[in-house]
Amino acid sequence: MIVLGIESTAHTFGVSIVNNGRILSNEKSLYTTEKGGFVPSKVADYHVENAPLVLKKALVKANVSINDVDIIGFSNSPGIGHSLRIGALVARLIALKTGKPLVPVNHCIAHLEIGRHLSGFKDPLLLYASGANTQIIAFEAGRYRVFGETLDVGIGNFLDTFAREYGLGFPGGPRIMDYASKGENYVELPYIVKGMDISLGGMLTKLKSLKNKYSVEDLCYSVQETVFSMLVEVTERALAHTGKKQVVLGGGVGCNTRLQEMLRLMCEERGVDFFVPSNEFLVDNAAMIALTASYKYDGVSSDVSVAGRFDPYLRTDEVEINYR
Repeated sequence: MIVLGIESTAHTFGVSIVNNGRILSNEKSLYTTEKGGFVPSKVADYHVENAPLVLKKALVKANVSINDVDIIGFSNSPGIGHSLRIGALVARLIALKTGKPLVPVNHCIAHLEIGRHLSGFKDPLLLYASGANTQIIAFEAGRYRVFGETLDVGIGNFLDTFAREYGLGFPGGPRIMDYASKGENYVELPYIVKGMDISLGGMLTKLKSLKNKYSVEDLCYSVQETVFSMLVEVTERALAHTGKKQVVLGGGVGCNTRLQEMLRLMCEERGVDFFVPSNEFLVDNAAMIALTASYKYDGVSSDVSVAGRFDPYLRTDEVEINYR
């Protein structure tokens, strides 16, 4: 079965072709800025402009035509409404043109599914660290449950806001990692863990007050050490609570090698298997959407007007899982 997947939850527009679990192509176009963050309406315009090119590149690389596709999966939740709308529109247009069924996919669950697929793990716990999302997810009683999460701002948005405050550009994560590698002095920052949840708002307020008092390098180093320690702590607590023996890292923030190192050490100490997908599959990508769509598809043709809807606020634990 050939699946075309479309990802458009935020600043990435991606298209992937997957054939029976084999990823044939995974193309994307990423909206970036040198200063500040991004305006949703401008990102939507960017997706409209780049969608045809990304779609063509994915089909050419996979060596298939649009008529070879059996089903169309697209990210329908959660995400930025302006961005989700473009992906849903492209998916509906393809479905109407080809007569093929649509399969809506939850973006957060897709991160776990591609990690499960690539690792071969059967029942992992996912630390999902991305722009708007910071969650610890695992399968339990017929759904993907959220065992811990941020109480205010997502880890990626926190890093982007910090980077914007210090003029580092967008996305902030890669630039912070680079500066952190040059930092030498730890600056004490608020460390807020509540059970298996974390809070980052207080740290952001503190960082704004420290501007011009410490070097950017030392602050980036301190941010990473503090925030990643919080993430590792709640992940370890979730492991103890759920009894899971496998951990997968997902989300764009997972590209940070320091976070990977800290998680790997924790898992080794607990005797738990740990897997990190390559950066291509950590960041927002359409391959994870296509794979999850292939799991979800039940062989029933869908009503495009209904299946093509999107929901910016649908949570991970509100999605019924009938394929596990």
